[in-house]
Amino acid sequence: MSTTSKAAKKSVSRFGRMLGLGAERMMKEPKLVALADGLVVTDTAAEAWYVLSASNTDLMPEAVQDAEQDAAGLALAKVLPGYDCHLKVIWARLDGEIYREEARRIFTAGDVEAVASMWAERLDALDLPQRHILLGIRIAERDSATSATVKSATSDALGIGRTGLEKAELAQLDALARRMERRLEATPWRARIAPVELLAWAISRESYRPQPAPPRLPTVTGASLVRLTQSKAIPHADHVRLIDGRGQTAAWVSVLAMPEFPEQIVTPGEQEWLRCLSEITYTHPETGFDALVCPEASVRFTVWRKGQAIKAVDKVRQSAKEQRRSAAEGSAGETFAETEETELVMEGLRKGMSRDGRTLLEDHPRLIVVSTESLEDLRARTDAVIGHYAGLSIDVTVASEEQRELWLESQIGDMLRVDDLRHIRTTDALAASMFWGGSEAGDDEGPIMGLLTGTTPGVCRIDITAGSARGDATTTAFVGRSGRGKTTSMMLATLIAALKGSFALMLGFKGDEGGLVKAGEYLGLASHHVTCGSETPAVADLFRLLPQGDAALQVVSQLLIILPERLRNAGVETRLLRACNEIAAHSDAATWRVVELLKNSADELAAEAGEALEELSRTPLGAPLLGAPRPGASPLRPEPGLWLVQVPGLTMPQMGTAPRDMTMNERVSLALMRGLIAYALNTSARPDLRDLPKVISIPEVHVLTGTDDGRRFVDYIARTGRALDTSLAIDTQDPKSLLGMDGVLEAITTVFAFEQSTASQQDAMAELLRLPVGESTRALIHGVGKTAHGEIRHGHCIVRDRRDRVATMQVDAPSAELLRALSTNPKDQAEDHEAGDTTGPDLRKDDAPPGQDEEAEPADSVHSPGPAASESA
Repeated sequence: MSTTSKAAKKSVSRFGRMLGLGAERMMKEPKLVALADGLVVTDTAAEAWYVLSASNTDLMPEAVQDAEQDAAGLALAKVLPGYDCHLKVIWARLDGEIYREEARRIFTAGDVEAVASMWAERLDALDLPQRHILLGIRIAERDSATSATVKSATSDALGIGRTGLEKAELAQLDALARRMERRLEATPWRARIAPVELLAWAISRESYRPQPAPPRLPTVTGASLVRLTQSKAIPHADHVRLIDGRGQTAAWVSVLAMPEFPEQIVTPGEQEWLRCLSEITYTHPETGFDALVCPEASVRFTVWRKGQAIKAVDKVRQSAKEQRRSAAEGSAGETFAETEETELVMEGLRKGMSRDGRTLLEDHPRLIVVSTESLEDLRARTDAVIGHYAGLSIDVTVASEEQRELWLESQIGDMLRVDDLRHIRTTDALAASMFWGGSEAGDDEGPIMGLLTGTTPGVCRIDITAGSARGDATTTAFVGRSGRGKTTSMMLATLIAALKGSFALMLGFKGDEGGLVKAGEYLGLASHHVTCGSETPAVADLFRLLPQGDAALQVVSQLLIILPERLRNAGVETRLLRACNEIAAHSDAATWRVVELLKNSADELAAEAGEALEELSRTPLGAPLLGAPRPGASPLRPEPGLWLVQVPGLTMPQMGTAPRDMTMNERVSLALMRGLIAYALNTSARPDLRDLPKVISIPEVHVLTGTDDGRRFVDYIARTGRALDTSLAIDTQDPKSLLGMDGVLEAITTVFAFEQSTASQQDAMAELLRLPVGESTRALIHGVGKTAHGEIRHGHCIVRDRRDRVATMQVDAPSAELLRALSTNPKDQAEDHEAGDTTGPDLRKDDAPPGQDEEAEPADSVHSPGPAASESA
């Protein structure tokens, strides 16, 4: 700073002090010069801005959260000493139109426009807030505020003002920002450079005026920057009124100060004073309904260098020591308890700072409450915020007569203006706010699977087909007791995979999955429903499903399983192989031709086997394998689309059962299952389909894993899924059965955990979720499927994502009609059948979104839809 500038600021400071004001209060706001990725440059300084990743702390074990909080406190002390920093927690509404555009890129099959519109309308109806955590760090001083004001006025008067930024300076600032990013990446916040579009939005939103989208350039300067920052604000005693382009009031904003904190803050817990922002609700003054306030936070802070902090602590400790000695020498010979306590605390703090790297920081916390409805609504929101923090023993007040200064201070690129509302405390105190904590799970982009229901509202994005593209494992598990929504949730995930253009196959052993095809038709997908029974002979004939060279041996294996042990011991295997090889040489090879060839053979053993197989071909389980095809029957084909193969009446033998001990029903069931497994394996491994994403979904997977063949199949798909671009989705009521399958456990990237009732199953579920086994986890798993009133909460679960983050979520669909189509509830299916509903509801019907109809019950929480939005079985 030049001598002239220092003198000017000194005179302003002297004049300000005469009025009881600081110099910064009277400074003109800095002028924005340029925006770039991670950079906000004004005429006085340059700041590097980063997006901080949220951490899911709601269900985090206490010991792990303590460790993360300690790591955050240490990061503040090690990475940011000496820097002026600005932490902002801001909220945006999930815009349906933005997701509409995203959906057009995500989905490639079916009626994409209709699907995109359904989700856009659903998100607009939910009006969910989305949290953004930004950290700004001043990395360079460009000029003093006073000097910049003089230069700006002179340039404007002479008409020689400049709005650009030299390339050399921009490159230097970018290098500084990237260097800091590398240091912040290793912190619990996993910081990354803030995109210029995000920074432009964060700045322009303060004006509450419709703003054009920022140009997609490396740097935003000149007229584009001016348009983004146009605003008009009128300060009042307890709020600031924002004016739109038409001169109308667009918003009322009140800035709250936080002058007093308790001496000790208990964490984990409710006193996490920045994490709890999303929990504050108020009663709307007109409707009387409870709604979220979502106040924003602006915390300017400076981390002291360790030497400076130790000197300050020593100074306070020495002062307390001198007061104690002076009092002891007095006539009373007594000292104040506060003085002794201060000395002891300072001694402990001094030792701690020397030992574990802690230091002090000076922070200036502010809360910002906004209403776009009315001043009355703003004051109701403000009262709710003050009352909430009062319950946490934290003093929050409206900053009377300082709204202009505090509002300017909260802007990106501005400066600290009100210095007398500061706190000096350890870095642990700011870390204890858990500003990056809350609810977070799912992917950063992709299709929406549901809604987060923890302390931080938002959507949960999960794509069960994305594992292979990431070079990751590819298995997703849906686990929980019957009637809680796991199968419906898996059907929804399979449906989403088909909308992305995948080959999506569901092997249905329960018989209640028919809604998958109805939902696929509802969304305009190529949907195929194949039921294995007497009416669909040869539908699972391996000669039709597999390449000609592979089919013969697979058919022989099937027939050997079906035939009784007496014929196998008599040497029928050779006859079967001879017949299969002979038929395989023809272009119209089929298993029923093998049966005919055996039955007409002169060999008695072959003829007896042929007669036995012919009789079995007339049964519901034998016909799909051994029967002759009928015209119009839809065979399984390896092509994109939605495929549902149902096998009602399947009776699988217990694992380890010898063939001689199997009943005829069990032998035929096992052969049919092997045929479907062979089809699924062949489709997943076909070279011509290698680039096509594939999904194999298996409801009630314990039906398969109860047999040796089934366990090998599930294990193989789980282990090879990444290489074959084949994802596996499984659902089961028995999480314990998965714990013995190491290949599957290693391949599971995502778990949807629904309610479990027994302690042993709850403990197994805890292991799948990687939560500590204990009473608290058992209670969590037992209660996740119920409302506060003890009613069933369909579709509500605990999700563990690919990053091992665990959160509660509500599986959600964009339409009540779609959820009804997917329903596995026998009552719903019976009603649809009686109504003759074979094609599904009209996609273009103007339906209310789930949870929005007049007869629906209210939502269980402000973050989740009501029962109508999540009815599944």
